[in-house]
Amino acid sequence: MTEWKRTHHCGEVRKTFAGQTITLNGWVNRRRDLGQVIFVDLRDRSGLVQIVLDPEVLGPEQFALAERLRSEFVISVQGIVQERPEGQVNDKMATGEVEIHVSQLSILSEAKTPPFHIHQASDVDEALRLKYRYLHLRSKELQETIMLRHRTVAAVRSYLDGQGFLEIETPLLIRSTPEGARDYIVPSRVHPGEFYALPQSPQLFKQLLMIGGFERYYQMARCFRDEDLRADRQPEFTQIDVEMSFVDRDEVMKTMEDMIIHVLSEVKGVQIESPIPRLSYQEAMDRYGSDKPDTRFAMELVDVTEHLGNSEFRVFADTVSTQGVIKGLNVKGGASFTRRQIDQLSEQAVSMGAKGLMWFAIEESQIRSPIAKFLSEQELDAIRKTLAGEVGDLLLLVAGSYDLVSDVLGRLRLALAKELDLIDENLYNLLWVVDWPLLVYDEEAGRYMAAHHPFTAPLDEDVDLLESDPGKARAKAYDLVLNGVELGGGSIRITSRSLQERMFAALGFSMEEAYDQFGYFLEAFEYGAPPHGGIAFGLDRLIMLLAKRQSIRDVIAFPKTISASDLMIEAPSRVSDRQLDELKISLRD
Repeated sequence: MTEWKRTHHCGEVRKTFAGQTITLNGWVNRRRDLGQVIFVDLRDRSGLVQIVLDPEVLGPEQFALAERLRSEFVISVQGIVQERPEGQVNDKMATGEVEIHVSQLSILSEAKTPPFHIHQASDVDEALRLKYRYLHLRSKELQETIMLRHRTVAAVRSYLDGQGFLEIETPLLIRSTPEGARDYIVPSRVHPGEFYALPQSPQLFKQLLMIGGFERYYQMARCFRDEDLRADRQPEFTQIDVEMSFVDRDEVMKTMEDMIIHVLSEVKGVQIESPIPRLSYQEAMDRYGSDKPDTRFAMELVDVTEHLGNSEFRVFADTVSTQGVIKGLNVKGGASFTRRQIDQLSEQAVSMGAKGLMWFAIEESQIRSPIAKFLSEQELDAIRKTLAGEVGDLLLLVAGSYDLVSDVLGRLRLALAKELDLIDENLYNLLWVVDWPLLVYDEEAGRYMAAHHPFTAPLDEDVDLLESDPGKARAKAYDLVLNGVELGGGSIRITSRSLQERMFAALGFSMEEAYDQFGYFLEAFEYGAPPHGGIAFGLDRLIMLLAKRQSIRDVIAFPKTISASDLMIEAPSRVSDRQLDELKISLRD
């Protein structure tokens, strides 16, 4: 094989190489037999180049090999780079001005006919692509995405290293805890009947590293959650995990926004101005109906409740009397929608939980609406003015509880923006969302749950609300949003044992339960814990956005299906009775 050691990669050959003898290795991407001469597009991860297999150059024995070539054969060729004849330049290939006239050919590995064409892999059913993932990995689209992932990680590491962060690994076999999603558990052979858990995040360990004095930590952390999946979830995923000591919220946010700005510049050539805008959680919900608003387009939500408080229209009157809200949004130019289009919007709103969608089309001489006859001229005018309605606009209103109205209009806003092509896909809009609720009440559980996690510090002025009104307490928490997708979230941490105990009490933990689960952590507070905070970014989500993919399965080398199965290696699978016996485990039907 040493005589076939390559001198260049396929995608780097250019016109300046003309006259040189080079050696290339790669896969047969396409083969075209034009009678006496065979043309092959040779592929490696750098790209494609055309090679010419001419019997007059190769000789009978070598040309016999050339005639055997089929798609996905692995070959090595040596030949002279020549400029393509006039009229045969391929502008669609980076190497389209040249071709390699082969003098020596070697077949390194033959291949069966693949179940799909590599260059058409994106059109193939996903289940087939996942079963033959090693073939899909050869596609240009997926290789470019994985290389983008590599460059992003390299940019993150470079930035954090320059800021004095240390990359430190944390354990993958830990203790199961009750908060968050379900754990993946791992039985212990040497401790029969006892189990490890795979970490949902390195949260406690990175805080213990701060107590251990390392001050600045990061890790490309593998995390595991046994939860129902969707496009942006996988049972195992990677996060850029960061923790810093002797910092306040502003310092963490500034350091992290500089990191993301650096990554976007290095990887995508996108320049983002600093500082990144900030919105409080409440303002984000008020204006966009979402805690991760997409700010690439306008169409903000507007509250019209105060203008309709005395309305005789029953829907409005009942809403106001039950402390609900009436909010709307302005669809510019939407008055031209057909009745069918408006009905479809109403059906969407109802499917999202609304009791109905009220609409008002502003025309030259009137405001057209099925409920206009139930409203006074003053009320119609107030709706129009408050929503800045102009001739040609369509105003949409939803009435109900604050949470319901925000959710429905927030989702309709996104659906309309896509339908009306209002989103500039070349924009990268970053936004910090701050002052999150510390706790949220879970009706099913009958207690408060941590909005982020139980180690998030409350705002100083809200500490005493832990006992008096936990639902109103705000957190020293922050999420970074990119184009309507949460990139990551973090917080300043609790570093006082007494405050952590008060937090556990607000969450409904008895002290015995808290010590049973987190005793080692609470004890660590008694040995000098510095003020610290951190954040975790979803690496897979970040790559999904940078690569403009629709699912994180498209940016992970070997992903699972939506049912958490690996179709290629057929996992999960049963294990032998001998393995179960060693673990002292018996299975129930």
